[in-house]
Amino acid sequence: MEAAAQVFVESPDVVYGPRLSRCNTSTGRRVSREGVLKVNNGCTLTVAVLANPPHLSWPTRSCRKEANYYGSLTQAGTLSLGSDTEGQEVFVPFSALLPMAAPNHLVFDGWGISSLNLAQAMLRAKVLEWELQEQVWPHMEALPRQPSIDIPEFIADNLVPDSRPQQLEQIRRDIPDFRSSSGLDKVTVLWTGNTERFCEVVPGLKDTAQNPLRTTGLGLQVSPSTLFAVAGIREGCAFLSGSPQNTLVPGALELACQRQVFVGGDDFKSGQTKVKSVLVDFLISCGLKTMSIVSYKHLGNNDGHNLSAPLQFRSKEVSKSNVVDDMVRSNPVLCRPGEEPDHCVVIKYLANAGRDQHTGVQDTCQDSLLAAPITLDRALLTKLCQPVSFCADADPEPQTFHPVLSLLSFLLKALLVPPCSPLISALFRQHSCIKNILRACVGLPPQNHMLLEHKMERPGPGLKQLGRVAAACPVSNKKGLEPASTKDCTDDANGHPQVEEAQMPTT
Repeated sequence: MEAAAQVFVESPDVVYGPRLSRCNTSTGRRVSREGVLKVNNGCTLTVAVLANPPHLSWPTRSCRKEANYYGSLTQAGTLSLGSDTEGQEVFVPFSALLPMAAPNHLVFDGWGISSLNLAQAMLRAKVLEWELQEQVWPHMEALPRQPSIDIPEFIADNLVPDSRPQQLEQIRRDIPDFRSSSGLDKVTVLWTGNTERFCEVVPGLKDTAQNPLRTTGLGLQVSPSTLFAVAGIREGCAFLSGSPQNTLVPGALELACQRQVFVGGDDFKSGQTKVKSVLVDFLISCGLKTMSIVSYKHLGNNDGHNLSAPLQFRSKEVSKSNVVDDMVRSNPVLCRPGEEPDHCVVIKYLANAGRDQHTGVQDTCQDSLLAAPITLDRALLTKLCQPVSFCADADPEPQTFHPVLSLLSFLLKALLVPPCSPLISALFRQHSCIKNILRACVGLPPQNHMLLEHKMERPGPGLKQLGRVAAACPVSNKKGLEPASTKDCTDDANGHPQVEEAQMPTT
């Protein structure tokens, strides 16, 4: 693979300096047996993976639905390989480009602060249609959850009854037990629980790789999600956070870098925030200034009740408010430096709304249905990246992706990136990044959609004419329209018959 056209900026002038470099990419061909450990939630994703292989179906008010992976980038998305001999683009599924684990080959387990098994949790959640619940009930009922850990302010009945250091060690023992009992090669730990409050980062307590353990031993405050992150990293498992709190404190990040273990976060980008980022990107790209953004949401589930607490809401408010920053900064013509849209985020707990989420765009949806395919994509993309390595001309040996896996940004609100990396929240730029990296892994160049060879009057030097020779005159691509003679034409420009005007008598 070759890369070129790096840009060197020399103030006050901008100097474009092309540089040619070569990079060899290596990927694994063998799909390992993978496991996923979910923390405190995740029954909707488990049902999806159980329902898809046998193609389960169930009736609804309007039609009969069949299990699918709609909403998943890896399972329902496609990627362009280029053009065929006819000049038509060739698309393949994301999952077909590189060796990727199939969802139904993943082995799931996890911890839960509730003692309910997954079937009982599914029933209590009231997310899935009753007929579907009946079909998967026997499988879900056989899936208990391991005791979890929680902070005293939360109500729970399925906790590890020990001190913090003992709880941490129990979680660490659960991971290799799961790996060996299921015959797995690799395990990923996913935080799929509710939003926690922000945890204060105090110098000397959580700022180095050893300090989170030291803080735990002293009985000082460490959030449950950070304990799971530390336990997973120490056991060599990738850890992915789906909530907005600061789970991956500096000490946890340093530990991940030391052990070369992938971590990703934070906060799933599922419904309202994804629409918001698309709309702002569209407006800024069209030269339209975004003055204010107000999002309003009713939640009636456990998450909504949890977010009614000010400290937990602050975690969510921060992650939802920062998703348009880079789009606004991309156009200094519209927004001067430091000028930002007024951005207001409102989330109200409404018990009678249940699991339905009512948003300010007159939409009703369910968070877990939106989050399930994103959770699956994060696990699959993380596993896809683990065997990938790169080696440029200047590299003494191959290198892998940075432990802070910023490739997952397309699926997240509060981005976690390596030091000195740009924060990119624009959805289409994030999507293009994933596609081009996958293309690079199989030796294809990045796709920039310039297609200059199709926009020139005639092929320039070195450009090959693709497909059939173009017609001498432009041809419309509108379906069903045939060129018609203008002779004796009685139709208007849209093909509608014209009525002859009556002639006025003359004298």
